[in-house]
Amino acid sequence: MLDMVHGSAVAIDGNGLLLLGPSGSGKSDLALRLIDRGAKLICDDILHIESCNGLPQLTIAPNIAGKIEVRGIGICPIDFVDCAPLRLIVQFAQDVDRMPPAHQSITIAGYSVPMFKLDPFQASSALKVEWALRSVIDAGLHPVANADATSNESVTM
Repeated sequence: MLDMVHGSAVAIDGNGLLLLGPSGSGKSDLALRLIDRGAKLICDDILHIESCNGLPQLTIAPNIAGKIEVRGIGICPIDFVDCAPLRLIVQFAQDVDRMPPAHQSITIAGYSVPMFKLDPFQASSALKVEWALRSVIDAGLHPVANADATSNESVTM
């Protein structure tokens, strides 16, 4: 099963992060800031989620592999990785709870995936993404197949 998703994805220490938000919301910008901190680009703008051994994998869209949009500069070449297991979804939001509920998730491509909401333009956004990933790893949270799910359902908790 292969699902196409509009978003940006990076890998941090081999863990895939999917950045989701409307067009122009800062996905590529936050991806660049994460890359500056050591992350590797998987794909920018369009990517695929495929099931591999019962777990979701973020994979490149071959026609745009190794390219990222840098607003005000254009499409730029960048080092990338072909794929990484999806561990966390970052959903962009302007109104973020000061103390969000623990262990939020979102269903995408038939999997319930750990998720947190973030204002992508705060100075600390890249660091917050890294902390959120660390909290998911430390809690032992992984995406879970959801047989009743359809692609890109809304947030569930």
